[in-house]
Amino acid sequence: MLRGFGQGGTSPRRPLLRCRRHSLAARGSGFRRETFGSEHQDMTDRYFQTQNAPKETVMIDTCPDELRFTACGREWILRRASLEALWEHMDDESGPLWKGWQEDERLPYWAELWPSSLALAAWLAEHRTDIAGKRCLDMGCGLGFTALAGRWLGAEVIGMDYDAEALRYARINAELNAVEGVDWRRMDWREPELPAGGMDVIWAGDIVYERRFAEPIAAFLAYALTAGGRAWIAEPGRAVFACLPEVLPRHGLVCRRLRTTPTWPLYRQDVPVPVSIWEITRG
Repeated sequence: MLRGFGQGGTSPRRPLLRCRRHSLAARGSGFRRETFGSEHQDMTDRYFQTQNAPKETVMIDTCPDELRFTACGREWILRRASLEALWEHMDDESGPLWKGWQEDERLPYWAELWPSSLALAAWLAEHRTDIAGKRCLDMGCGLGFTALAGRWLGAEVIGMDYDAEALRYARINAELNAVEGVDWRRMDWREPELPAGGMDVIWAGDIVYERRFAEPIAAFLAYALTAGGRAWIAEPGRAVFACLPEVLPRHGLVCRRLRTTPTWPLYRQDVPVPVSIWEITRG
């Protein structure tokens, strides 16, 4: 239920939503768009027509972007939703996206391919022997790129995300890139639906962008990793990331920075983003 509406039916949380919207829009401004013909649009149309969407899911495929780029030694095509269309749906106070914001301040960060994902994919490619045949989890998989990359490199991959819409695009991207076998799951890291101690490797890109995420992320990693397992977290130098190493010892975990790599984003930017790869293991 939506609560706290002020005069004229405006929620007092709408100014915060607008602030977050402007921040996210600034991060993704100047995005390079490449269109690859009607066959890919037809594929998306067929996919959405044949799927039974959960009631809380909004299909937003009216103006999708497609990206073509090279990573891990091959070319990739990624389909993503239009951020503008997403924001329009979030402004609808009767819709599920607005409800998601009201309940959990949920924002469509998944709709962008951030530099951290590119750096993480490069790391996976360099360490393919460490993940091939292993039980792996992409935590907050978004559009599915690093889950697909890991699977293509030989890992047994679960791609999890909190947002059902993100997983729909991840499935489309699996089809576009002819990568089969990823187990896509909608999951809240606060309520893991996995066997305890079942993951050999967990990876994630740019998931610590609010302090409130640190504790549940640490708890999830402690729950899901095998005794000798490890997690790789790619992050672009956000100050807020420091809150994660602070809480890890309470869960019997330790971390170390493995490297920092200048990474060029797929949107226009004058300087590369310094993305660090952190490894988290049991202490």
